[in-house]
Amino acid sequence: MYIPKPRGCAMTKKAFAIIAAAIFALVALLHLLRLVMGWSVVIDSWTVPMWVSWIGLVVAGGLSYCGARLAMRS
Repeated sequence: MYIPKPRGCAMTKKAFAIIAAAIFALVALLHLLRLVMGWSVVIDSWTVPMWVSWIGLVVAGGLSYCGARLAMRS
């Protein structure tokens, strides 16, 4: 099966890394805000514990850092 190659402006690796780093930084910031402000998150009837935001902060922050480093190298 032949899949035609898209024409026009394709996203570069550097642009992708910058956008991904920004999105992960925003997620990390929201986790940090939840921890500092004490916001509660309820899904259906389950209250999400605060330690989940600690994990989310570390993971999202790490991915943002890796994306930023990758963007700087490209």
